[in-house]
Amino acid sequence: MNGQVAVHSGGGEAATAHRPLTWRVLPPSPDAAVLVLHGGREFGSAPPPALNLPGLRMRPFARAVERGALTAPGRSLAVGAVRYRCRGWNADRADAARDAEAALADLAEQLGPVPTVLIGHSMGGRAALRAAAHPCVRGVVALAPWCPRDEPTAHLSGRTVLMLHGDRDKVTAPGDTDLFALRAREHGARVAGYRVYGSGHTLLRRAGDWHRSTADLALALLGVGTLPDEVAAALALQGDAADGLHLPLAGRR
Repeated sequence: MNGQVAVHSGGGEAATAHRPLTWRVLPPSPDAAVLVLHGGREFGSAPPPALNLPGLRMRPFARAVERGALTAPGRSLAVGAVRYRCRGWNADRADAARDAEAALADLAEQLGPVPTVLIGHSMGGRAALRAAAHPCVRGVVALAPWCPRDEPTAHLSGRTVLMLHGDRDKVTAPGDTDLFALRAREHGARVAGYRVYGSGHTLLRRAGDWHRSTADLALALLGVGTLPDEVAAALALQGDAADGLHLPLAGRR
């Protein structure tokens, strides 16, 4: 979620032809879906490069979801990713959110109104939270999300929002995530938050814990497995209660 303004990439026919939804796993008749959204920059109109490190960072999360889905006999899960036209959010253009909304529209057209969970990191977390009003979205798992203090939350009423943030993050502020969570809860969202102690913004420290826990939470929101007791208790809280936003993420045993 950092960086400088990039050079404009042109537009025209290429921009019109952009398809924001790409599938990793697409069974014949899926009954649920998970989409992953990678990070980016505050500004930048050029497309992501061919070697896109934020995109590569999300692949282990998608693989963890795919492995978890294999343990659910009788369930058929599609796993996809959102492709951005631009590397940046770009102020009021909110390009990543627009791409997320377009991907959800494509998903609903292809699969029907299947329950869907969005997993997003950094700028991708902001895009996932912004797009969560789509009727297919069951919930969001936001990883070190970029949550400016004026980011809207009213549209999250009735949604489940799980937020994981490293305590050593120097790029997106854990405190801003907490404030966003409180405002979302006041607007009727079900919210719980984990602190990943010892980890920063790139999700590299304790990577296995990030991957495992994120996949387990996303699948539980779709009814594949159950939510941890501490998360279920936090999701039951309402109003301006701050409890359940700093749950310590357990390490792999």
